[in-house]
Amino acid sequence: MEARLGCPIRQYFEREGEDSFRDAEAAVIDDLTQDPAGVLSTGGGAVLRPANRQHLRQRGHVVYLKSSPDELFRRLRHDRNRPLLQVADPLARLRDLYAIRDPLYRETAHFIIETGRPSVATLVNMIVMQLELAGVWPQR
Repeated sequence: MEARLGCPIRQYFEREGEDSFRDAEAAVIDDLTQDPAGVLSTGGGAVLRPANRQHLRQRGHVVYLKSSPDELFRRLRHDRNRPLLQVADPLARLRDLYAIRDPLYRETAHFIIETGRPSVATLVNMIVMQLELAGVWPQR
């Protein structure tokens, strides 16, 4: 996204606003989901637009890496690059965002994996195992 925007996401958000960012995000999702031979890691708000949910679900295999707002807060509490969390009470904001986005991710996802606190390697293995069991990833 930053390569397409020509600047950091936070800077773009501040200059152009969220609606403009979501327009650019939708164009990138539409473009990148044309080729299903890759991995696309979206931002948390990508599911807000129906077209994004449709493109993601119909053109690929969506894995929702589900984390609680408290777990996300633990991970992100020092992150100053997330525009939507630059508020007085970021945990309350995460809870509000989760209430809106969780049902949309559930609607879009083919697989839901509770992230908890596993290592990256364990999480990758969990994803690959789900894809193998569904027959969408070659068996090892």
